Amino acid sequence: MKSNEKKPETVSDPNEEKSTPEETRVDLLTRSKRSAAPILKDFVQNPDGNLKDRSGPLSEFVKNGDLRGLRAFLLLHAIISSGGENEDWSTSLPIGAWSRAFDTTIGAEPASARAAVSKIFRRLQDRNLITRTSTGKNRLVKVTILRPDGHGGTYTRPGNKNTDRFLKLDYKFWTEKLYEQLDISATAMLLVALHEKPGFELPTENVPKWYGWSADTAERGFKKLEALDLLKIDKRTRKAPLTDSGLTTVNVYTLIGAFAHEEAAEAK
Repeated sequence: MKSNEKKPETVSDPNEEKSTPEETRVDLLTRSKRSAAPILKDFVQNPDGNLKDRSGPLSEFVKNGDLRGLRAFLLLHAIISSGGENEDWSTSLPIGAWSRAFDTTIGAEPASARAAVSKIFRRLQDRNLITRTSTGKNRLVKVTILRPDGHGGTYTRPGNKNTDRFLKLDYKFWTEKLYEQLDISATAMLLVALHEKPGFELPTENVPKWYGWSADTAERGFKKLEALDLLKIDKRTRKAPLTDSGLTTVNVYTLIGAFAHEEAAEAK
């Protein structure tokens, strides 16, 4: 451009509205080119059956009531675990985009929304689930996911020669806004149900040592999922030699609707 030429002016449409949190998430999810996020099962429960306490990193979110942090963790695995930038399991975005993606902009001033995002990232870092750096002239925030067992190891892709076990969280969790209807107990028990096979039994008195939170929390979560038609609870009678009647009744849980177990869906 010659020195005496004017630079083109940036013209904005006064009727154009800013991208919404939902639009931001949909764009990020679309870039992943799949329909479900793989979550390492170790995040939900330690696979070592010999341990007295088998709780995984999920228990820290539940015990601290950190629903925002848990949703952020799940979204990061949806948008990054397909490969990210240069296969380094990361994504870089302006802090404002992260704010919209994590819903911290709702009812908040921009400075407060950014501060809330920084706090979320700090908690995930403290739990050895991500690393975070600022990059470039625009101070993009680069987030790299780590192995979700909480030990700070490098993330590894599902499949191929990887023998790790993963659960799948369908993107309907986000696109149908189901996440908005699930509190911390329901979100945790959804992950537990996805971790298990269809038609599983789970005595809630075992939840503290198997998963790391209270039986009451588990029961509230199951009831919420059932009320939203996401979980079917059946009764099954079993022999119980030491009971008065010689029988006992147990609950049998199967995910239905948006998160139906693959085996159950295929059986229809």
